[in-house]
Amino acid sequence: MSTKIEIVFDKKCPACSKYCELVQSSADPGTVSLIDARQNSDLMVEITSRGLDIDEGMVVSAEGKLHYGAEAIHALAEMDSGRGLFNHANRLLFKSRHVARILYPCLRSVRNLLLKLLGVGRINNLGVSGRDKF
Repeated sequence: MSTKIEIVFDKKCPACSKYCELVQSSADPGTVSLIDARQNSDLMVEITSRGLDIDEGMVVSAEGKLHYGAEAIHALAEMDSGRGLFNHANRLLFKSRHVARILYPCLRSVRNLLLKLLGVGRINNLGVSGRDKF
């Protein structure tokens, strides 16, 4: 990865955090920034203004484009540096858009279950009534 990449994800989700940390640590130094979706940021304002529900998918910003949900993990697989076991596995799993679309809902369900078990509520960036908890 040589392009500047920003990943917006739920830092309170242990699985999301670990995945994003692995992406960042295996990328070229300084190319990947991690943004906690629970904190105010210009990128979260843009995500919300575009109607993207961060509880339904992570966002990757690269080259002026926002990638959401399954498209985000696919984009990360396409941009990987090619170094290390994690990058190899990530690319193998998510290089195919079709596979990413199939696996992403499962990954999102794991996130939702983990947050529920931890007693952590939704981010609810779109302010949808009745969605404060899982």
